[in-house]
Amino acid sequence: MSVSRRALTTALAFISFVAACSSDKTTAPSAPNPILGASASAKGASSVQVTFSSVAGDVSYDIERAEGSTGTFAVVTNIAAPATAGVVNYTDANLKVSTLYRYRLYANKNGLKSIASGEFTATTLAFGNAATTINTDITANRTLYADTAYTLQGFIHVANGATLTIQPGTTIKGDFNTVGSSLFVLRGAKIQAVGTADAPIVFTSSRAAGQRQPGDWGGLLIIGNAIDNRSGVVNIEGTGTDGATVAGGKNYFIQYNGGTVATDNSGTLQYVRVEFGGYATLIDQEFNAFTFAAVGSGTRVSYTEAMAGLDDSYEFFGGGFDIDHIVAYETADDMFDMSEGWSGRMQFLIGYNSVQLTPRTGAGFYSVDIEGIENDGCNGTGCDLGFNTAPFTIPLVANFTMIGCGDLACSGTGGGYGLMLRRGTGGFYVNGVVSRWARAGISLRDSLTFVRAGSAATPDLATTDLAVRNILFSEVPSVFQASSATQNAFDLAGNSLVNSSALTASLFTLLPATGVAPTGTSSFDFSPAANSPIATGGMATFTGKILTKAGSFVVPTAYMGAVAPGGTKWWQGWTAYTRN
Repeated sequence: MSVSRRALTTALAFISFVAACSSDKTTAPSAPNPILGASASAKGASSVQVTFSSVAGDVSYDIERAEGSTGTFAVVTNIAAPATAGVVNYTDANLKVSTLYRYRLYANKNGLKSIASGEFTATTLAFGNAATTINTDITANRTLYADTAYTLQGFIHVANGATLTIQPGTTIKGDFNTVGSSLFVLRGAKIQAVGTADAPIVFTSSRAAGQRQPGDWGGLLIIGNAIDNRSGVVNIEGTGTDGATVAGGKNYFIQYNGGTVATDNSGTLQYVRVEFGGYATLIDQEFNAFTFAAVGSGTRVSYTEAMAGLDDSYEFFGGGFDIDHIVAYETADDMFDMSEGWSGRMQFLIGYNSVQLTPRTGAGFYSVDIEGIENDGCNGTGCDLGFNTAPFTIPLVANFTMIGCGDLACSGTGGGYGLMLRRGTGGFYVNGVVSRWARAGISLRDSLTFVRAGSAATPDLATTDLAVRNILFSEVPSVFQASSATQNAFDLAGNSLVNSSALTASLFTLLPATGVAPTGTSSFDFSPAANSPIATGGMATFTGKILTKAGSFVVPTAYMGAVAPGGTKWWQGWTAYTRN
């Protein structure tokens, strides 16, 4: 082969080699472009809407969020790109109120991630930044949102079959100008009012802070289908001023007795405050801060506060359910009132009174007999066997701290007792602190009440339905009201009842002196003070009917009162104290 021919062959082979190599070479995929023009806007007190434009070919987008101006970014979510390019909206929920949030975005394509978009921000709104009025009954499921303050204008009823859901942090105001404005949750309806320690749900007066007074509005009333011991037709006290015709927003009669379902469920209350309620529509017909009428055991209540209510802080008519961690500050009548066969279980109760309340102008008749616990059997119409009408009122009340206002002038004409047990009531009252009650620690009244205790000075826990055990009393003239034809007493030592000479303030870490107005919740620390006698002395083991009644809900404690020594200050952060 000639040299020129060999050279041509070699050249052709080289060209073929290069062409072959060129055909194997591929172009590397490129990263997606960064997102431009993204924005965020607050949609409420707990949510932000992120908005941006998608790009054709992108597969998905990562959204990162950081709290505050210096917080660290973390991925919130990954969302798929839409089929066609366009605007993308994402709602970031469950955020903190009035808080700055920073955002940035990444696009994903071909297994690669873009560089971060520029940061963009939004600040969630304050609770109640918008406002609206509710002036008729709620007949279908409804949610109240934390970014709106709601005013109840009239007598608002959640009707049978409807559920009212209330977001944490929501404020509901009773209209001062529509006297007695209230919220009723009727038989067959439910309320799901589940707040948090950081965002309690607050029912209060429509008047501005500093102008509010007890009785500015009615209160929260829940009516169930559980069992009550009165026959005939018995209506909720204070209802019917507008007659019997059912009309939205009107105060029509509401019957609560006659139920048959002990396990009835009216919903859940958690971290809920009711303030400045208790309007009296008629003589001896007052609304309370919280009213539970024939509410069944399917209902659950915990971490609630009543403040500056014109009648009782909490009143229970029949029924029975579990309730714990409850507070009553400054009430005109009773802190806790149970009757008509109420059979619930209660643990961790704080009650504090220091003043005779001054109601709103024109509030009508209202009670001024301040007591800690006032429990009755059956009383009034429909008690077919009088005080002996079954089912009996037999609650279990454990770990209570009840502090009265300390003088007769404040207590009212018939008040001033830490525990008023009368009219055939039973119940088990254990591990308590009862202080500053001007008349007596306990009024154990009526022969049929004593019968519940087996007519014994030291009731047998295995057989009887009334016992008062492991309670410390301080600053009371006597543990029991003086014995008489209607008054009875238990043996102090046999029931571990201690009449202490200690001043009430010395029992606790922090408590205002008698007659001194608290300046706020910072005035209280209900934890036992160092070496306090209430840090010990509790019924640490339950027996007999108390053990059976307690089940797994009420736990025995080695201390007395509502707060464990060195334990969680469970009332702090979500309760409030103010006189106006």
